[in-house]
Amino acid sequence: MSSHPIADLALLSDCRSAALVRRDGTVCWLSFPRFDSPSVFGSLLDDEAGHWTVRPANGGESTRRYVDGAMVLETVFRTSTGEVEVTDAMALAKNERGHRLGANAAGALLRRVRGRAGEVEMLLELAPCPEYGLIRPLLRPADGGIAIRGGADVLFLSSPVGLEVRGSTASARFVVREGDEIAFALQHRRTWEPPPEPWTARQVTGRLDDTVEAWGKWSAEHQAYEGPWRELVYRSGSVLQALTYQPTGAIVAAPTTSLPEAVGGERNWDYRYAWVRDASLTMEALWVAACPDEAEDFFGWMAGAVASDVRIGGGLQVMFGVGGERDLTERDLPHLSGWRGSRPVRVGNGAWVQRQLDVYGELLGAAHRLADQIGKFDPATCGLLVDAADAAMASWTEPDQGIWEVRGEPRHFLYSKLMCWVALDRAIALADRLGAPDRVPDWEAGRDEIRRAIEERGWSERAGAFTQSFDSDELDAAALMIPIVGMLPGDDPRVLATIEAVEERLTDDRGLVYRYRAEDGLEGEEGTFLLCTFWLAQALAIAGRVDRARDTFERAASYANDLGLLSEEVDPATGELLGNFPQAFSHIGLVNAAWAITRAEAGQDPRL
Repeated sequence: MSSHPIADLALLSDCRSAALVRRDGTVCWLSFPRFDSPSVFGSLLDDEAGHWTVRPANGGESTRRYVDGAMVLETVFRTSTGEVEVTDAMALAKNERGHRLGANAAGALLRRVRGRAGEVEMLLELAPCPEYGLIRPLLRPADGGIAIRGGADVLFLSSPVGLEVRGSTASARFVVREGDEIAFALQHRRTWEPPPEPWTARQVTGRLDDTVEAWGKWSAEHQAYEGPWRELVYRSGSVLQALTYQPTGAIVAAPTTSLPEAVGGERNWDYRYAWVRDASLTMEALWVAACPDEAEDFFGWMAGAVASDVRIGGGLQVMFGVGGERDLTERDLPHLSGWRGSRPVRVGNGAWVQRQLDVYGELLGAAHRLADQIGKFDPATCGLLVDAADAAMASWTEPDQGIWEVRGEPRHFLYSKLMCWVALDRAIALADRLGAPDRVPDWEAGRDEIRRAIEERGWSERAGAFTQSFDSDELDAAALMIPIVGMLPGDDPRVLATIEAVEERLTDDRGLVYRYRAEDGLEGEEGTFLLCTFWLAQALAIAGRVDRARDTFERAASYANDLGLLSEEVDPATGELLGNFPQAFSHIGLVNAAWAITRAEAGQDPRL
């Protein structure tokens, strides 16, 4: 049973797939060739599901950092006999440039060991277990390393040291002295592709240098935010880039599956997909922390994925595979014990068949944010956006599963109604660009009707706040989006009352915000949500409560690990990170809240 803290993990990415490395030098998660591919190393979820360890044989203390802002990890181990540096990366090619980062990814995980002082005996242990640990592959010594075959995957470990093979594990002990450099590469191919060729240590080091250069060039060209928490905002922008599937522009919610929302609970989901739900907030974050080019790529993918899906009364699919796949059927992996015994381990996500009406607003909101960048939408996109606005107007009165994808009965969630309001509001603003000025009177009437309904049925006198669903007294942090999307101003008395209610009755002892506390059709509790805490900070900034906004922001941001990475949730009892990691939504929330606070402190509109 895997039990290491989630905060111990570091992310590596080639903008196609991802690896997670623990502080002790163990790669405990790796998927090839896509984020949502079956794992090659899966000990994150079960000790027997595969790993690759490179560490001092007799232990030692470690510190780590990302190199020069790149998603290249440097871990320094200090032992009683010496000091070594291990550098890890997913390989990018020499000709990577600009916002096409990952266009020529090599499908390889690189690990280099350098002696810094004295001498250190190192341990290498490679135990690949493809298809989430179901396969024990065949390992065979070959010229330059170890050839690995099993299932649909062919792997080759280029190694300058001799390895002993026992069953499906290869291992070695070797001594590294000051000035020594020993480099390894694990390359991946499918069985029908030409097998990998061994790489020399010089080739591995060259690829590693290319990868640092490519990330550095991306950051220099695409990150220009100047303001408080610059380092955290830059790291968040890098995380969003690292979670982008370069061939399509899709951004996954996280590179992991089934890291739980509560230890030992059943709230374990696969987040290796792209949600339309995240679109508007992602656009804002990319605008601030990365580059409009990334935002445009994401919108282009999203518009293509949903293009045939918008129809009045028919709904809009809420999430897709990174290639635009629609069938994300959920299933359990009973052979995996789960992180700290949290079962079931799931792949796929059953929410793909849910109805969530908020997606219309998120689609139109994303288009609105990008309108000036794009200039003119093509006719197909214009038709898509007009259809989305009409669908929002036609269906906003119906119940759905809401933003939090509850697995109980559909309800009239306030957030879903609010985002239908956003769909019409943004469609009105875009009407001329969409070639639909004749639709404006109907859209205005629909927008006003939705606002009246939210004000009348979404407000609870008993709760003293806007609530989770119509005619309910239950609080929901999603109501904080009312001022963020601009339906009501931040200083509206009802908005201020809702902010106060969330602060007083929807937070834990640390001041972190729960999504909600109402029944949701699942057993057990969950942690506090970092995204929702950043929403509170953003709403406070919009309301003019800037000092409180800053305090709330710093409270949430303090839960980033030593590398600046955020999970989805925080355990209210222990303060430990919970949920899939790193979580795009948490980093999106950080960027957008930082921007709002920076604008508010400068006396500018925090909603722009």
